[in-house]
Amino acid sequence: MPISADVNLADGVRIFQPDLVNLYGCTIGPDTKVGAFVEIQKNVSVGARCKISSHSFICEGVTIEDEVFIGHGVTFINDLYPRAANEDGTLQTESDWAVVRTHIQARASIGSNATIIGGVTVGDHALVGAGAVVTQDIPPYAVVAGVPARVIGDVRDKQTRREEAE
Repeated sequence: MPISADVNLADGVRIFQPDLVNLYGCTIGPDTKVGAFVEIQKNVSVGARCKISSHSFICEGVTIEDEVFIGHGVTFINDLYPRAANEDGTLQTESDWAVVRTHIQARASIGSNATIIGGVTVGDHALVGAGAVVTQDIPPYAVVAGVPARVIGDVRDKQTRREEAE
């Protein structure tokens, strides 16, 4: 699994096991960490100071802003109606479908084994629970969980409780 020559790695990017990733045609911002067994496809942009945990799949069409946490085994999807073959039985190619774009805003956190369906925006500071399936936009600061993911709280509530405890 290579790091292709067309990958744009900013200063300070750390790929702990470069022989165990598959990166091609993507851009990764400064001081971002990438774990083992991660695939990042072409036309993906990852911001500065992000953490991409092991076994995650970031497909074409995903934009990840600065300081985003991606947990272990997170999967992004960029095709809402995937098919292997056309109606006439010929194998599909890139010309048979259009990439559905996904946007992860700054400081969002996505828990392990979450699945992010194409076309959604995860708002800044939002928290996606482990194993959630995100099928619609997530507002800024929202805490979501479940299948499909539903809002169950607000990140600011936790911050307020922590400050009150001090």
